[in-house]
Amino acid sequence: ELEHAKKRGAKIYCELTGYGLSADAYHMTAPPEDGGGAARAMQLALEHAKISPSDVDYINAHATSTGLGDISETKAIKKVFGEQAKVSISATKSMTGHLLGGAGAMEMAACALAIRDGVIPPTINLENPDPLCDLDYTANKAKEKKVRVVMNNSFGFGGHNATLVATAFQE
Repeated sequence: ELEHAKKRGAKIYCELTGYGLSADAYHMTAPPEDGGGAARAMQLALEHAKISPSDVDYINAHATSTGLGDISETKAIKKVFGEQAKVSISATKSMTGHLLGGAGAMEMAACALAIRDGVIPPTINLENPDPLCDLDYTANKAKEKKVRVVMNNSFGFGGHNATLVATAFQE
C-alpha cells in the first residue's frame, strides 16, 4: 500500500496501474499465429490502466527468441497498438535467460529501472531478426529515452498470458 511505503520511507519507482490476463489454450507450447491471446492481455491491461497505446513509452516483450513466439507477439503488438506499434521494445530475457516462473518479476524490475533511469535496456545478440519482426527493437545497446509508462508481457505455456502496465510515480 502507498501509505505503508511512504511511512517506511521506501523509494517508489513506479505504480502498477493496469493488468490484463487471458488464456488462449491454443497449444501446449506454441502461441496462436495471430497473437490473439497476447493481444487480449495487452488490450485488457491498457483498459484497466485507463490509457491508450500512444501513452506507452516502452514494452518489455516476452520474446523468447523463437520464431513462433516472436512473430506472434509482434502481430499482437501491431493489433493492439496500430499506428503506435513503433514504440520502443526490447527483451531483457536476452540478458537474464528465461527464468520461467520468475521471469515476469525480474522483467518488471527492469521496467521500473527503465522508468527511474530513462534508459531502454537492449535486446542483446539481436543480429538478424525475422523480417516479420519489424518493430522498434532496441538491439544490442541501451538507449536513453524518457520513460513514463511501461508494458511488460509474460506469455506462458498452455496459453497463459499476462500483461502489466506501470507508470512513473507522481505524488
